[in-house]
Amino acid sequence: MISSLGIFAAVWIVPGIEFSGPGWHIGIVALVFGLLNALLRPLLYLLTCPLVILTLGLFGLVINAVLLGLTSALADQIGISFFIDGFWPAFWGGLVISLITTILSFLAGDTRVQVVRVQPPQQ
Repeated sequence: MISSLGIFAAVWIVPGIEFSGPGWHIGIVALVFGLLNALLRPLLYLLTCPLVILTLGLFGLVINAVLLGLTSALADQIGISFFIDGFWPAFWGGLVISLITTILSFLAGDTRVQVVRVQPPQQ
């Protein structure tokens, strides 16, 4: 559900990302995007590890854009009209999706935040 809202926000905010069809198709796009992230992201990070380290992790945004573009291609193959018009809309769409899913996961309580208070030893 959270990924679907992130993709919906990207369609709404980023020019060059288009979706038309019933709303539940966004859920299928989110499912495909989630599966690609789970299966291909670790491999892509492993293969591009030097670039990720060199750019202090910012190359991860490029990986996210590639996965979003691949999601668009797969959605087209299964008959869902989710289109991305090039690399830059995919880049900005991946950034929007990442931000929205991170914020909503935090608000929903999916992300655990632990605060540790350390006291100095008593003398």
